[in-house]
Amino acid sequence: MNALPDAVFKALADPTRRALFERLACSGELTVGALTRHAGVSQPAVSKHLGLLKRAGLVSRRHEGRETHYSARSRGIAPLVDWLAIYGAFWREKIDRLEDLLKRMDQ
Repeated sequence: MNALPDAVFKALADPTRRALFERLACSGELTVGALTRHAGVSQPAVSKHLGLLKRAGLVSRRHEGRETHYSARSRGIAPLVDWLAIYGAFWREKIDRLEDLLKRMDQ
């Protein structure tokens, strides 16, 4: 599932969701309970945030018995990386032009 950039930006705009995604990206697969212990919000709130991250394509889940395990999907941030690449090229060009101008001014 490839998410649209808007969905990824919306999902990561919230600091709690961003922290959950970062924790999964760094720690690998974790249960909802493990994520809740360090989230600073209630389990229902964590589940709601995880649902939005899942709809944005940033996490996947699997059920094992009564527990739900979540993991980060590295492909999920592809729309964000693609969007940043466009602006990276824009700024590189601007910085190169500024460097040229400064060199000419030094001469």
